[in-house]
Amino acid sequence: MSELSISEIGLKVGLEIHQQLATNKKLFCNCKPIESEEYSIKFQRKLRAVKSELGEYDPAALFEKSKSKTIVYYANKESSCLVEQDEEPPHNLDNDAKKLALVIAKSLNSKIFNEIYPMRKTVIDGSNTTGFQRTMLISQGGYIEVEGDKVGVQAICLEEDAAKLLGDKGNIREYSLDRLGVPLLEIALDPVKGDSKKIKKIALSLGRLLRSTKKVTRGIGSIRQDVNVSVRDGGAVVEVKGVQQLDQLEKVVEFEAKRQFGLVKIAEKLRNSGFKGISKKENIFDITANWKDCKSKIIQKALKENSIIKAIKIENFLGMFGYTPFEGIRLGKEIGQLVKYYGIGGVFHSDELPNYGIEDKDITIVKNILKVNQNDAFLIIAAPSSKIDFAINSIINRLEEAKKGVPAETRLATQTGETVFLRPRPGASRMYPETDIPPISVSNQELENASKNIPKSWDESLLELQKKYELNPQLSEQIFDSRYIELFEKIVEKIKVNPTFVASILCSTITNLERNGLNSKLLSEENIAKSFQLLEEGKIAKESIEIIYENIMSGKSQSIDEALKNASIEAIDEVKVEEIIIEIIENNQEIVKNQKERSVGPLMGIVMKELRGKVSGEIVNNLLLKNIKKKLESI
Repeated sequence: MSELSISEIGLKVGLEIHQQLATNKKLFCNCKPIESEEYSIKFQRKLRAVKSELGEYDPAALFEKSKSKTIVYYANKESSCLVEQDEEPPHNLDNDAKKLALVIAKSLNSKIFNEIYPMRKTVIDGSNTTGFQRTMLISQGGYIEVEGDKVGVQAICLEEDAAKLLGDKGNIREYSLDRLGVPLLEIALDPVKGDSKKIKKIALSLGRLLRSTKKVTRGIGSIRQDVNVSVRDGGAVVEVKGVQQLDQLEKVVEFEAKRQFGLVKIAEKLRNSGFKGISKKENIFDITANWKDCKSKIIQKALKENSIIKAIKIENFLGMFGYTPFEGIRLGKEIGQLVKYYGIGGVFHSDELPNYGIEDKDITIVKNILKVNQNDAFLIIAAPSSKIDFAINSIINRLEEAKKGVPAETRLATQTGETVFLRPRPGASRMYPETDIPPISVSNQELENASKNIPKSWDESLLELQKKYELNPQLSEQIFDSRYIELFEKIVEKIKVNPTFVASILCSTITNLERNGLNSKLLSEENIAKSFQLLEEGKIAKESIEIIYENIMSGKSQSIDEALKNASIEAIDEVKVEEIIIEIIENNQEIVKNQKERSVGPLMGIVMKELRGKVSGEIVNNLLLKNIKKKLESI
């Protein structure tokens, strides 16, 4: 959608930034926040929804309970203890995390409370072993300046990060406890009007302020943006979770604006269609026996798995499932995404049939059973008996909400920038006081210390970086915004190597390899630092570094030494290099005669093809030019 159309539909976006804090231990225990792929502990749980203190169930918790998942946890003794396993009460709050939260609150001009009350936030998707997340409100109010405008801060909370999802298949969901309990700062901003580019600038500015503290974790997954999106006449706010990159954020906002505006258009058409709703008893039929001869592979598979097949009649709904106000936006797709979160493959609707092996005779059977009229539609759903009624109730509720416009729900951002249904929006009943931790006081001295430690602005930090390492403005910005800024400073302070070259490798070379589908997570900071150490010692050439990284990021090697061996990289002295160059010049005398000193270009490619990674291009260029001149003199 264009910026003009986005502004016309009254787009509002509120950002919630979740940033891991770089502390030496977790929030409520002494475990170090490190990740591991080796687990010595394994256990499983079943989580269930419980009523709040007011006697109410949280809708998001009820939705997760309906999936009836078994949660399997994996843990490493170095990164988690009995606190993460919910076998021991939480320890005292990590003081470093508290100090940093106060500094960031002061940086955002937010009003800090003199007493902090830890709360429990009900979460039963398995990401917390306890069935809740510990969180505490640090401050409210404040603002951040973005290109001269002030964007308000609603609240700042200090909380535990969730466990890391490893897999979700069938009735089993698996998590690692490495990340559970890592200090996490949540900053919720006021909703703002504008286009996706403006939202991206706000997120970038807030991220830079956090990075200026030099006390926050870098890298994929360490900062996440949740986005609250609404449009004029939409009826509700939608929360989109799991946005990890700024480019993805821009796409998500644009897609969600288009989706919600499309749902408004669908609602307008529904209100004029005569659709009144669905009578659960009269309009739902079990057709399992009637469809036993259906040739659809999907239906036959469901029958073999002893699933139940039900048909739902929707009066005055003809054409509404397939109605597409914008490309990719239709109610049939919304319903399909909804049932998938019950572990159900999907649904068939009358606007897309006959298809998928379902024939006219099968449709006739359904129409006769349901007594479908000319303006009616129907849905077919196949699912296990334990899930089908939950799914049908959700479908009925979703169709009722379709008349109003946009339903209040939580959605998940995809890598392509779209969003998919995740769960209903949580209610106020999900929060209740933490009974294991007393209120935490904030002294005047702590507030004074926080005020004294407010970090430099991003502009000041960037200028300092630029001057200290003699970087150009563009490269300074790239390295500051990257996850490698601390590593960059360590390398250039310990190793005698050009800072511009180091920054270029970290920002450009690694990024380009990532764009080619290689995994930068396989490239450890230790391996990166060692590659520059070998360069300083003259054991590898500059050109070798990309080859080494490519070898490791592709999974072919796990270490620098292994990559050197697998890629056949070894430094050779200039005498040997010159011998090879002289031989290449002799074999290409015609090029030298015709192009004279300009023959450096084509011969450079021939030499580097043979010596790639073994010698620097600068040395090759100088030796080529020297020996070409000699050859021309002899000719």
